Amino acid sequence: MTDFFESLVRGDVDAAQAVLVGLDEPARRTLGEELVAHVRRRRDNWWWGNEATALAVAAVGTLSTPTKAAALLGRRSVMLRDADPEPVVAMARRRRVTWLADLAYKLADRLSRRRPWEGWQFVAGLLLAENAAPPTGDAFVAGWAYAMWWRPDHRQLAPLVDRLRADPFLDVLLPRLFEVDGVGDDLTPPYAADKQMVPQALSALAAEGRIDRSTLLDAVLGRLLRGDRAAALRPFLALHDLLAPAPAEVAARATTYLRLLADAPGPVAAMAQRALRSLAGDVELESLLEVSRAVLIRPEKALVRGQLSWLDRLARQRPDRAAEIASVVAVAAEHPAADLRDRAVTVAQRHGHRSVAAVTVAVAGDELRPPAPVAAAPPPIADVDELVEEVAALLGTGWPALAVERVLDGLVRLATTDRVRLEAALLPVLRRHRVGADDHPWAAFSLPAQLHGVLLAAAAPAEAAVRRDQWTGILTRSRPRALRPFRSGPAAEPARRPALTQVYCARLAEIGQRLDARDDPGLLAAPTSTTGAVDPTALYERLAVLGDRPVWRWDLTQALLRLPAVVDEALVARAAALDTPAGDELAAWLRGDALPSPAHQVVTVGRRESMGRHDFGYDRLPERRTLVATTAPEGVADRLGLLTVTPQLTGRGHGRWGDLWPALLPGHRGLVAAHVLPEIAKAAQEDLREGATILPVLAECTGTGGPALDLALAYGLCARHEVDRVAALDALLILAAAGDLDAPAVGGHLGALAADGQVTLTRAAAPLRDAVTAGARLSTWRLLAAALPPLLAAPAPPRGTPDLLTLAAETAAATGVRIEVPGLADVVARDGGGRLATEARRLARALAS
Repeated sequence: MTDFFESLVRGDVDAAQAVLVGLDEPARRTLGEELVAHVRRRRDNWWWGNEATALAVAAVGTLSTPTKAAALLGRRSVMLRDADPEPVVAMARRRRVTWLADLAYKLADRLSRRRPWEGWQFVAGLLLAENAAPPTGDAFVAGWAYAMWWRPDHRQLAPLVDRLRADPFLDVLLPRLFEVDGVGDDLTPPYAADKQMVPQALSALAAEGRIDRSTLLDAVLGRLLRGDRAAALRPFLALHDLLAPAPAEVAARATTYLRLLADAPGPVAAMAQRALRSLAGDVELESLLEVSRAVLIRPEKALVRGQLSWLDRLARQRPDRAAEIASVVAVAAEHPAADLRDRAVTVAQRHGHRSVAAVTVAVAGDELRPPAPVAAAPPPIADVDELVEEVAALLGTGWPALAVERVLDGLVRLATTDRVRLEAALLPVLRRHRVGADDHPWAAFSLPAQLHGVLLAAAAPAEAAVRRDQWTGILTRSRPRALRPFRSGPAAEPARRPALTQVYCARLAEIGQRLDARDDPGLLAAPTSTTGAVDPTALYERLAVLGDRPVWRWDLTQALLRLPAVVDEALVARAAALDTPAGDELAAWLRGDALPSPAHQVVTVGRRESMGRHDFGYDRLPERRTLVATTAPEGVADRLGLLTVTPQLTGRGHGRWGDLWPALLPGHRGLVAAHVLPEIAKAAQEDLREGATILPVLAECTGTGGPALDLALAYGLCARHEVDRVAALDALLILAAAGDLDAPAVGGHLGALAADGQVTLTRAAAPLRDAVTAGARLSTWRLLAAALPPLLAAPAPPRGTPDLLTLAAETAAATGVRIEVPGLADVVARDGGGRLATEARRLARALAS
């Protein structure tokens, strides 16, 4: 059957069918067993397009149950996205298979919720051929949503409204469309000119009666009530606007709209506010006033402003209830936004409320607790079961540096003391997570490939034998003795690989070679703190335990890089007294022959060149990005590239594994910040989620911050996602509490980036206000005083500048510290009553008093 398997690999569907047609049932089943074995042992085990179609035909034509067929076709290496279901259905008919629908259901259960389009069309084709009801799992529903606008092979499709009208899945799946979390993302074409394609089609079907309008409206409101990410709610919000509920429909659902007004995300709450205001006073006043108390303390200024206007109008219309309405309006007198406080005081007093007073704050500087000591690293892993649990957790996450180090240290300890038990426990976990060998040439300097290789080598000795040549090649090319001496050495060629990749891959190759040793005491570089740092005394003790035993070069290299920049003469003498090469290296490092500080220069880079009309992501790349270039001091040989950062044009370079950088150089946070700055900038400029979450770890490291850390904080404050802005706030507070925050430098970069249009300034107001609430009044005021001059000097001050002026006025008054703000007087002197001028005058009054 060699020809049969070769036809599968070629993707020759006709040839595969021809072989199967001539077989009886026992021969088919025998061939099915061989097919499964062939797929498992094939090294280049990826099945795409016609290959996947041929494999599916073979599975249906030879295997005896839908479970076996689903297990084969559901493998990660089988890509059913472009597979054609028609030959599979034809084979099932020829063989008289009765379980094709069951196969489809089992494959539907295996669809990825994150990538529902992978295989959805194939599964749907099988279901349609069998006239089977569609499954209602989250992934299948998300795939259906994606299929509404996806055009396979970019071919022209009938209008969506026509396709949905005739879709046999519509009646079953439509209700689920409003229940699956995150499905709104799948409803929105990323590049389509009309992103409202699906809402328009559904509203058209409701208008013609194919979908019940009342049921559809209730489903939309139910989805909005349950909430979701802002982007995932947009298509449902658009559908609501297209349905344009009449006042009678809104009145019948007034309770729902009031709940949305109080608790829903800003755009949804604004929609509910508009809908309720259209009722012209038909909303129950008691319910409206109760909800208004919640609305008036929300951060969305437009929403609060609209609610104040609505209540002002109601107080005029209902003079008998004006005092009660005014007492509710007074709630907004404590809103963080000064202009809204002023508006609330005016409206409340207009309708007879007299107890409203301006918010006052006692004069004070920063009131932050001293920073807690950095936590110690968890103890080493000493048990096989714990190691296996840590490996399973590591394979399911984004590789936290501390977890990686504990696993590597545990592997070295247990592989050399309890190898048999480790192999038996670890191998099933690796198989469950589909950790496989990668022999491609690029795998030599691929962090995932090398980590997986070391794990496999620990679990299966045969894998270690296969990898020895590769590990030797990595260590030869990485020049393990290249770190020192820094000075008086030969000039170094520029590093051809990122320093992080080179160090970690060399360390992993070295660890792979250590697995065959006996009673290894563990890694010299195992961190002693959660930042990744190694205590000098702990390293001395580890070297003392080793005695005259050989030292692994890359392990010692990483351990030295993790030492703090301190000089302990007593420890220097003890290290030299070891009378070993490693002890001498530790002594020299502690005396000052350590990693030197590079020169830093702030530079602004442009955007890469376009690659043509199919370069779809080009227009979304930022036109400019301010970064930091670092160069080794004169006479220093930077053989690993640790000291050299060359900023890349936007759209170039890959920043994966940036979370490992702080643990690589925990005593050099300014240098680490320069290396990871492009990824942090993407959090602000390209909406990258969790691009700035590294900032609190960076703040807990030691060493001079410099311009790279200041820029990183500025970008983080303007990040698109809240998780990144919160990380920037945490880092700012950690640095301020430790006395390491250069607030004017951070503010200067923030103002310059915003004035240049590189970041969205409005995002920075909330974390800065939170910093004030947390006790960093003076640091925030110093930051704002430096940020405002470039903003006020801009031809058109960016949106968000008035908010920073408001916060500056409050912090200036709260601290009692006068700081000159260049350009403020010019704005105050301008005629006009715009908000920028109003808030500038507020700050000027605060400084004058």
